[in-house]
Amino acid sequence: MEKTLYQIFKTFFKVGTLLLGGGYVILPLLQSELVDKKNWINDDELCEYYALSQSVPGIIAANTAIFVGYKLRRTAGAFAATLGIVMPAFISIIIVARLLEEIIKLKFIQSIFWGVGIGVLILIFLAVKEMWRKSIVDKFTCWIFFITFILSACFKAPPAALIILAIFIGIWLPFQKKIEYGDKEE
Repeated sequence: MEKTLYQIFKTFFKVGTLLLGGGYVILPLLQSELVDKKNWINDDELCEYYALSQSVPGIIAANTAIFVGYKLRRTAGAFAATLGIVMPAFISIIIVARLLEEIIKLKFIQSIFWGVGIGVLILIFLAVKEMWRKSIVDKFTCWIFFITFILSACFKAPPAALIILAIFIGIWLPFQKKIEYGDKEE
């Protein structure tokens, strides 16, 4: 069968449309389309491309499409195959986003989100309460909490910097106590 860029795009678009459940579902779909129906590649090549796709970073389906497309028509084939495999998901996301945009305007849905928001606040409160019990154990840790809270709330200090500062203080404190106790014991 002819391996035009349009045919490559169309074949991978079809696979992308049927692809539900991630990269592991793609193998039988590609076997049916590329090996059985079109004879563009053989079983061994498909398995090699699939194994390679799992070993490189990225989406398994897109990686497989790149390898197969490149074998069929080099760079243009890889581009057409990749575009074909990701286009259905892209179109679906656009449609779902548009539908959600309309659904979110409904009063009923807004009420649900308000209730969910209250639930999230309660869960955050419970998490903070539990962490407080385990983290604030003496005057020193209480001071660390208040200092980082003030730096964060009043001075908008970056949370990452506060975490790093607290880590260094937490590392420094035991050494400081060891030095103090070591001096008192002698």
